Amino acid sequence: MKRASQRGFTLIELMIAVTLVAAISVTMLMAMRTSLVTFERTDARLDSNRRVMAVEQILSRELSGVMPVTGACGNGGRVPVFNGADQTLFLVSSFSMSEGARGYPRVLSMQVVPGDRGGLRLIVNEDLYTGPSSIAPLCLSGSFLPVEVKPQSFILADQLASCHIAYLERRADGSPLGGNWVSVWQRRDLPQAVRVTMEPLAPDPARLPLVSVTVPIRITREVMVPYVDFW
Repeated sequence: MKRASQRGFTLIELMIAVTLVAAISVTMLMAMRTSLVTFERTDARLDSNRRVMAVEQILSRELSGVMPVTGACGNGGRVPVFNGADQTLFLVSSFSMSEGARGYPRVLSMQVVPGDRGGLRLIVNEDLYTGPSSIAPLCLSGSFLPVEVKPQSFILADQLASCHIAYLERRADGSPLGGNWVSVWQRRDLPQAVRVTMEPLAPDPARLPLVSVTVPIRITREVMVPYVDFW
């Protein structure tokens, strides 16, 4: 009897096949990992750029929605609720971060404070404005109190190297051009414009930088006129 021939794989052939499969799998995994890392970096850049654009839009809407109203300030009597310094700003706006332009007017308290991860951050507190008496908790003897950082505080911008607020004076002749930028505003009228200048703590050429936002104020009359309080 003749023994039938048997065909199969040798151990060397099997090892070569396993090695080739492993090499192909590692190459595919490395390619997938590189693609995922690239996707995450691109998505992070896009997300950062969207946040920068959102900050500019929110600041523009909040500042352009300013309302010329007054508030009760303890023994100091009535004061205009537009009071600002280089790193602090109080105003009443028709735009709210929590409700957009559909809600009630809000008292906005902006403040530049130290950040948790270094640098500075710009925060804003929102309180419901229901009339001059709603300003009393924020004001004492004619001066606004320092802004408190609360769990409800909105963080407009974070990890900043610097953040400054400036106010454009109105010219006596009513001209829309000219005027001086000042760092403190404690007057009976509203400024011609407000500018918020921000610089990132770690600039990245691949991302949109936080730059200055200049918002014109369209209201030209004094805040303390008798008919301003209609509540």
